[in-house]
Amino acid sequence: MTELTLSIANTIIAAAFEKGAEAKMKPLTIAVLDAGGHLKAFQKQDGASLLRYEIAAGKAYGALAVGMGSRWLDQTARERPHFVEGLNAVSGCRIVPVPGGVLVRDQAGKLLGAVGVTGDTSDNDELVAVAGIEAAGLRHQVE
Repeated sequence: MTELTLSIANTIIAAAFEKGAEAKMKPLTIAVLDAGGHLKAFQKQDGASLLRYEIAAGKAYGALAVGMGSRWLDQTARERPHFVEGLNAVSGCRIVPVPGGVLVRDQAGKLLGAVGVTGDTSDNDELVAVAGIEAAGLRHQVE
């Protein structure tokens, strides 16, 4: 596989929403970005609050920016806040350094993009992102 198609992005979102519903999570918002950081697909469940697009996209964009899941950014922000502050500044404040941004890779390990989820706890956001990626038959990277 060489690219993250719209069909794959929609499969990820549908499976992530299904996982969230099974776990009775709060309304979720999901952004899928391609490897270049461009929006491929986005959906926001009814009842999701304001700024959820920006948060979901920021989690995915942050993961792409550093080549690691946003869980790594969260930990790094605790250990080296100056680094994450600088990274966020040079990105135009596009990075949200909390779990829920997960890299998407094909089975050979090639980077295809990232999924960002927000709406429940950060751990649950990450959990549904992983479920969506796995449902699409792809690999995920959370750290």
